[in-house]
Amino acid sequence: MGLFTPEKQFSSVAAIDAEWDLLRLHLTHVLLDLDNTLRRRDNDEVPLEVRAWLTHVQQKGIKPCILSNNFHENVFAVARELDIPIVAKAMKPLASGFKRALALVGGSVEDSVMVGDQLFTDVVGAHLAGMPAYLVAPLVDVDLKHTQLVRKVEGLFLKEPAPQSGICLQDDRANAVSSSRERE
Repeated sequence: MGLFTPEKQFSSVAAIDAEWDLLRLHLTHVLLDLDNTLRRRDNDEVPLEVRAWLTHVQQKGIKPCILSNNFHENVFAVARELDIPIVAKAMKPLASGFKRALALVGGSVEDSVMVGDQLFTDVVGAHLAGMPAYLVAPLVDVDLKHTQLVRKVEGLFLKEPAPQSGICLQDDRANAVSSSRERE
């Protein structure tokens, strides 16, 4: 994939299937953006479906780590509440934050994926670090003015529209199901 092309796009973190989208691809470590990915940027509460997803992937043996450019105390409070390691002030898209997060959870670029809502920080940063990236729709409908501008520019680089509703836009599952039906 190219620098600006996520490997897959999802409507939310909770739409990522642990078995199909992670374990089948030998991805056992997940670096997760915090603001607008795990929680709304304007609210410290992590939605129940995201909490359930985090519990599920951990039960499957997948190790999550929060990777955030944010450095305010509330990001550490969220990480403590979720009992997930965090690398704050990551300076994404620089690869150094990704490397620190991988070291923290014992992951490598071969067995890890970055999940986030921004193309220029999360996806580009992951690719610069040598790892795959999944793009998710932001948890908010209305962003800060500068983020709205960034998202418009990101749209120029995305080959597929940004994800918005309960589906994975680049999903092998649909192809696998139709292929198996054709063989029957």
